[in-house]
Amino acid sequence: MAHPLDHLPILRMNGAGNEILVLDLRESDRELAPQEARAIANAPGLRFDQLMALHRPRRSGDDAFLRIYNVDGSLSSACGNGTRCVAYVLAREGKDSLRLETDAGLIETQRQADTVFTVDMGRPRLDWREIPLARAVEDTRAVALDPPVAGAPAYFSAASMGNPHAVFFVDDAMKIDLETLGPLIERHPLFPQGVNVSFAQMLSRDDILLRVWERGTGATRACGSAACATLVAAVRAGIGDRGARLRLPGGDLMIEWRADDHLLMTGPVEFEFETKLDPQIFRDLAA
Repeated sequence: MAHPLDHLPILRMNGAGNEILVLDLRESDRELAPQEARAIANAPGLRFDQLMALHRPRRSGDDAFLRIYNVDGSLSSACGNGTRCVAYVLAREGKDSLRLETDAGLIETQRQADTVFTVDMGRPRLDWREIPLARAVEDTRAVALDPPVAGAPAYFSAASMGNPHAVFFVDDAMKIDLETLGPLIERHPLFPQGVNVSFAQMLSRDDILLRVWERGTGATRACGSAACATLVAAVRAGIGDRGARLRLPGGDLMIEWRADDHLLMTGPVEFEFETKLDPQIFRDLAA
């Protein structure tokens, strides 16, 4: 029996090295199930950091409703690099500016050049309840990692960009054992919904080296929301400016924390290929 997703077109892109798939479901009433997202991730050539599923807008004036899937099939509320890829896809329809509704709220994008886009990531959420943390914390600028994790710094800065982030400032980000510390901190009991883990090295007040372990995905070459959370953490700690270059393994992102509290992320996207979903991907799933 045919699966409803058989033969649908899907685009492979990357945003600063962040591997992104864009699946356009605007002509369908279907919502991608977690097991379907995992099946796509396991298909040859289609493994992703995030899958961006486009749906018809639910409100007047919006261009689309966006659901974001991690490689394990879980949902994420924000992905700045993936949102820039969506902006590129819709720019092919002549839309240079967009209003996209997500579970984290409204996101607006603006095309700056052929493959360069700015995403308004909105305001950071800094209260421990909004992040969320498992216990009350008076000041989320410096939260004790309790119980401690061997090899990890004792304190981190917490923020939410629609998804939870823990930012650790270190002297040398390249010496961090990301594959070991990342999953331990992601699943730490202090984070009831898990957490994105960032290790940041201040090269200067406006230049930051960053490595990220993404919740539900793992080590990633880029993470836009983590770049935003890191800039916020640096400003709040008094060690960074409100505009900076964030250097990630996949490329650089420019982040600005405006006076109106919104964070703007600007960076490149790259189109890799477009294909159609092979029916064999879903052969083990019920139609």
